[in-house]
Amino acid sequence: QVWDNLITARLNLGQSFMKIAFALCCTLMLQTLSAELPPLIPREVLLGNPDKTSPRISPDGKRLAYLAPTNDVLNVWVRTLGQPDDQVITADKKRGIRSFFWQQDSEHIIYIQDQDGDENWHVYQTNLKTRNTRDLTPFQGVQAQVVAVDPNFPHEMLVGLNLEDRSLHDVYRIDLRTGAVVLDTKNPGDVAGWSVDNAMQVRVASVFLPDGGSELRLRDNPESAWRSWQRWSADETFGGVAAFTPDNRGAWIISSVDANAARLVEFDLARGTQRVIAEDEQYDVDSLMTHPTRRTLEAVSFIRAREEWTLLDPQLRPDFEALKQVRDGDLSVVSRDLADRTWVVAYVVDDGPVYYYRYDRGSKRAELLFSNRAELEGLKLARMQPISFTARDGLTIHGYLTLPVGLPPRRLPMVLNVHGGPWGRDTWGLDPETQWLANRGYAVLQVNFRGSTGYGKKFLNAGDREWGRAMHHDLLDAKEWAVREGYADPDKVCIYGGSYGGYATLVGVTFTPDAFACGVDIVGPSSIVTLIKSIPPYWAPLKSMFDKRVGNVETEEEFLNARSPLFKADQIKVPLLIAQGANDPRVKQAESDQIVAAMRKNQKPVTYLVFPDEGHGFARPENRLKFYAAAEQFLATHLGGRVQPPGAAEQWDELLQ
Repeated sequence: QVWDNLITARLNLGQSFMKIAFALCCTLMLQTLSAELPPLIPREVLLGNPDKTSPRISPDGKRLAYLAPTNDVLNVWVRTLGQPDDQVITADKKRGIRSFFWQQDSEHIIYIQDQDGDENWHVYQTNLKTRNTRDLTPFQGVQAQVVAVDPNFPHEMLVGLNLEDRSLHDVYRIDLRTGAVVLDTKNPGDVAGWSVDNAMQVRVASVFLPDGGSELRLRDNPESAWRSWQRWSADETFGGVAAFTPDNRGAWIISSVDANAARLVEFDLARGTQRVIAEDEQYDVDSLMTHPTRRTLEAVSFIRAREEWTLLDPQLRPDFEALKQVRDGDLSVVSRDLADRTWVVAYVVDDGPVYYYRYDRGSKRAELLFSNRAELEGLKLARMQPISFTARDGLTIHGYLTLPVGLPPRRLPMVLNVHGGPWGRDTWGLDPETQWLANRGYAVLQVNFRGSTGYGKKFLNAGDREWGRAMHHDLLDAKEWAVREGYADPDKVCIYGGSYGGYATLVGVTFTPDAFACGVDIVGPSSIVTLIKSIPPYWAPLKSMFDKRVGNVETEEEFLNARSPLFKADQIKVPLLIAQGANDPRVKQAESDQIVAAMRKNQKPVTYLVFPDEGHGFARPENRLKFYAAAEQFLATHLGGRVQPPGAAEQWDELLQ
């Protein structure tokens, strides 16, 4: 017995020494990490409001409007070009304006705003002279969708409103002088979107068919009946009318019919003929440039590893050549006056802010307007590296890897950041969230898993009915690629994401409970069935698309439950942080509530934050900073990265549920 006690005492002593040694080792590692990494970039610098962003030149070319904070709330500011007479024009007090444009008379600003994230957008008009703002769509519980504005109709706007039926948007014509709202086009009951010609007439209706396919219906004029024009199978990529030709006798359509990737095709509406304008075998057409008044087609872009422009009008070649000499980065023309003499050009880089220039086409000279985050200029930011790997079934998967500055790229703690949608994709360029993670010492891997858009219909369709299975396998294969290449420590990988990325996080910690060290879920659905049954009523025309690409909630509930993390909550082994907006119309708070309840019933570790004045994501900077402060502490606890102590305004205790 004495001998046993002595052995036990020596073992306890040895374990104490081991704990002390481990603690000293961790301290030394953190000191080394801090010594090699660049200084901590404050969260507010990366994740708070931008200094200035979204510059838009007035149609008459005389003034510039942009977004900038007033008392930490984004509002629209206007200056005379070439003059330091900047003045705030709007007066939003809480949520901040994120989307605006010039009325075609150059005397008003139009912007949209919702209430605490409910996505029932209203359209507002602000007079530059009087500063008076009026709600052009003052209908409670109704969502406004801007359908069209046109320089030839400076006092009119077409807006979709679900005024009579919350599940359908009819098109209304608004007189911007009187505010009168008049029904223009009635939704027959299944239209999900509208396209307008150059005479400001609704000409095309986009419909999702019961089998998951789609149809474009055409009419010759507002008095004509709709007729079926294009019918696409459920296996085609997302597409539709991009614009009408200058004479309104044709239309440019983005379509993958008879090809793998979506092409730009010109249709002659009278003759029924078509010709391909631009295409790539693998990558979908992304965006178009057309002349602001002549309506001629000028350029088309494809997002490959980076955005690339194909010029269709040779007159633009000298401009693009001159702009390429201004600075490195992916350039895009974000605004132009009606005379087409002045452009506003944005340069996107991966290791600095977005730079905006005023470009004079006559002199071929560019003048810096501002960057969107001046404090980032000159800082040591991480580079975003395009990567690809082969998934377990042979499919090539693309993505981006960002490695922290100042550390050897070996066995790093890593965050697998999963994009939302899922019908979207990650792109190259500065991502404030990625830079925040890299600055704290984490490698960041962003994966365009199967089902992501931009890579053609074969890749898109490979994600059909693969929520929680092959789409998740791509994420697991991405993690294994990063481990195999030596970038990631296999025991220190966190899965992180919002919306579909939040669902992917929940799948990661439930379906594969040993794969990740922790998870961060932002507004992610936990049950596919309850998600689809609670979608906003105006998503009803999209339901057949969900049936095809996810599963039919009426006939396949067992199948969808098998792909839902809620029913595997008892499998969770690792800590989880969940953040939810209380007013989210897409992923209701119940999605987070129910998995948190299931985890707590099974005594699983979960931290749950609910933001009472947010929806699908966090628009208010004070809320963003609280979330990121909490997430930073959470990641540091479980992965070992650096931490900026939360400030007084970043305390999140009152959000805990």
